[in-house]
Amino acid sequence: MKKTPLALLVAAMTTLVACNDSATTQKAEPTTAPQKVVTTLLPEFNDRLDIYHQVTLNTDLSHLSDNQKAMLGKLIDVAEIMDDLFWKQSFGEDKSSFLAKIDNEKVRQFAEINYGPWDRLDADKPFLSGYSEKALGAQFYPQDITKQQLQQAEQSIDATGLYSVIRRDKSGNLVSIPYSIMYKKELKAASKLLLEAAALADDKEFANYLTMRSQAFLSDNYQASDFAWMDMKNNPIDVVIGPIETYEDQLVGYRSAFEAYVLVKDQAWSERLAKFASFLPALQKGLPVDNKFKQETPGTDADLNAYDVIYYAGHSNAGGKTIAINLPNDEQVQLEKGTRRLQLKNAMQAKFDHILAPIATVLIAPEQQKHVTFDAFFANTMFHEVAHGLGIKNTINDKGTVRQALKEHASALEEGKADILGLYMIAELFKQGQISEGTIEDNYVTFMAGIFRSVRFGAASAHGKANMMRFNYFQQEGAFERDAQGLYRVNINKMTQAMTSLSQLILTIQGTGDYAKVDQLIKEQGLIKPQLAADLAKLEAAAIPVDIDFKQGKEVLGL
Repeated sequence: MKKTPLALLVAAMTTLVACNDSATTQKAEPTTAPQKVVTTLLPEFNDRLDIYHQVTLNTDLSHLSDNQKAMLGKLIDVAEIMDDLFWKQSFGEDKSSFLAKIDNEKVRQFAEINYGPWDRLDADKPFLSGYSEKALGAQFYPQDITKQQLQQAEQSIDATGLYSVIRRDKSGNLVSIPYSIMYKKELKAASKLLLEAAALADDKEFANYLTMRSQAFLSDNYQASDFAWMDMKNNPIDVVIGPIETYEDQLVGYRSAFEAYVLVKDQAWSERLAKFASFLPALQKGLPVDNKFKQETPGTDADLNAYDVIYYAGHSNAGGKTIAINLPNDEQVQLEKGTRRLQLKNAMQAKFDHILAPIATVLIAPEQQKHVTFDAFFANTMFHEVAHGLGIKNTINDKGTVRQALKEHASALEEGKADILGLYMIAELFKQGQISEGTIEDNYVTFMAGIFRSVRFGAASAHGKANMMRFNYFQQEGAFERDAQGLYRVNINKMTQAMTSLSQLILTIQGTGDYAKVDQLIKEQGLIKPQLAADLAKLEAAAIPVDIDFKQGKEVLGL
């Protein structure tokens, strides 16, 4: 029955009185407030809270226009959205509610660095009370799903998709939900901000990339914007943003995680690197493996540049920090255009100064410590990224792409390939006289010290497994020696031999898509053995940080 105005007034008055009565009652008879839920640090992690050294992310912005500075602010705003999305993909629990349960400030900061209650540099072990092991599939899949169930449903769902999550419907059937729908609100906001940033861009190609990336957020079609990103050459500002790497999906390695890097180009260092991209086709032909494994031709439109990074977000900011980027991951884009390699020079310098150089004084033999240099560290890191573009992307026996054939082990083996082929390329370029700074001994010994730095990240991640495979293989082949004092010396000749044979092994496994072989290799070699664990403990005793964390944002930059 339709209410009259008088009836509406009476109803409103009645409601108001009821509210007042309720308030009065609450004052007279206060109810007991619910107890705050608190989670605490597990005792065995008491010594883990200081493993990160904080670094301020800053750079000189004086050469940028007002529009470019305003654009940086917009890009950081989009990066913050990527950060929130990664929390959802990785952890699932509401970030604010989760952090509010932690009373201790240092523990709360450690949880923020790890994006949840699992220690990313200690095999994802839970460090807070009330939490069990992290699901291998993070929040990309139902928590109870198995690989077999996922494989059985491949014909009916987007089982191998990069840009969707898997859920169960009311009937318990598996269904796929595209990111653009699952995270519709956040991605619409991010898309709008990217368009606003594009309007401020002085460089037309950069504006085009931002526009296409904003469209990709709404369509889940990222390939076109990847091609557009490859066409950028002159922009002094860059941004890597979106669902990119698949390392967070440790169940099958298919789903991509949201992340962002906001970057300012270091023009002087970039000019030093430009010449190396042209060597890729020749280096591909010279790889130490049968011809059938090197028939693919890397794109020649690739480039190398150095940047200062001013903001990390999402996957790139979780736990250990990336210091170099090689993208896009799309195999078709790589074959047609190559990849872009971005060296994050200020973050790299921070890791060298605060971590790598101190490690060398503890674990490298005194007479070889002089060979641990920043230039060698920079080159090793750079050619690691270059090496991602070499080798093979598609199996030679119709098993599909290497990523599809090797499933959850694909990322670990790819990182292992990049590590070892990067060093191989440096050795070849020294032979050709294309590298004249320093000596190959610098690169070999710095590489050895770099293994100690990297294995401290643990063996759970793709990079961690790659580090351990390399260390154990080198030890097996005599590439280094350890004396009675626990100091390591590189054997230059045997290092060269081990580098060549490991390159052959990895490229062959990738080319044949031999899942059983890589599974065996990781189980046997992807482990931190007791002697190495004891040596790494010396670094903890010396209070050498494991990795860096950032003080960052618009306020830091004066934006």
